[in-house]
Amino acid sequence: MFLILRRLARKGARIDLLEEALTNAQRPGAPAAMLSSTMVEDGIMAGEASEIALSKQDLREVTAFAAACAEVVLEVFEADQPDDSRPRDAIGAAWEFARGGERGKPLRDTAWAALKAAKSADTTAAREAARAAMSAAGAAYLHPLANATQVKHILGAGAHAARAAELVAGDNPSIGAEHVERAVHRATLVVVDVLKRFPAAPGGGGRVGELIRMLDADLRSFTLA
Repeated sequence: MFLILRRLARKGARIDLLEEALTNAQRPGAPAAMLSSTMVEDGIMAGEASEIALSKQDLREVTAFAAACAEVVLEVFEADQPDDSRPRDAIGAAWEFARGGERGKPLRDTAWAALKAAKSADTTAAREAARAAMSAAGAAYLHPLANATQVKHILGAGAHAARAAELVAGDNPSIGAEHVERAVHRATLVVVDVLKRFPAAPGGGGRVGELIRMLDADLRSFTLA
């Protein structure tokens, strides 16, 4: 099962869907259809969504934005798991790609490792911080498909980071909103332009989904002064 998931990752499947598939696959009696639905939803098997133009520089800008969002809350994870470097490694790999490195297996592997680190954390806030790091490395794999779920590649790190921060503050939503605002100011014009090529963020996803939609709406309303 894990081999199948890794093969899907090499084909470019969205990390958040792979995470869901991994979790479901570990449940007793999990049907194989879960994996096929992941593949179809991500557009791997059927090109239902139209393609969007994305350059490698676009991907580098998006990844830099995601890494900058994730590293703000890295200390939240490291306070919980001081001997676990996997989220830091994922953010470092994201920065390496953003600054001109190649997008290959090492980058993808750090995203997987950060996801595993999230599952081993003791607190919810630490888990969200690790997921932000995972999302930072995964941002490099934004697909050129006009699918609302792709917005998670762009904004997932910022949303998970905001969620980690508000959990540290006693689940205070105003703290999450402040982090969303900071992320908006952190985004470059290229990031905003790339985001606007995709449909608006999808519904669902709990509080992290809400934060994604907040960030999405704020960035789409951004205009030059």
